[in-house]
Amino acid sequence: MEKEDCIFCKIIKKQIPCEIVYEDDKVIGFKDINPQAPLHIVIVPREHIDDLNSLKQEQGEIIGHIFIVAKEIAKTLDVADSGYRVVTNCGEQGGQTVQHIHFHLLGGRRLQWPPG
Repeated sequence: MEKEDCIFCKIIKKQIPCEIVYEDDKVIGFKDINPQAPLHIVIVPREHIDDLNSLKQEQGEIIGHIFIVAKEIAKTLDVADSGYRVVTNCGEQGGQTVQHIHFHLLGGRRLQWPPG
């Protein structure tokens, strides 16, 4: 179920323009408007799920699908061999700024650890 005030739900409905790099019936992947690496793709499920803490058992399959999609995007955008990171943030202290579960695919440079 979508939320009217959710920016990612609006992107999914194509009410807000973005540069889409992948989409299927379950997820959409698009370039982040404030990239933290040369390659920064945001992957979101079409179904609105607030955050990782809100994930239900029956929604678990979508998370696996997101990781398969991330692998395919990394391959298509030429970072699979050099390496990349997939991360999700949960809650305010975890750095989540949009209340719609999403995953960041970062690559194109050596990423630091710890991240933040």
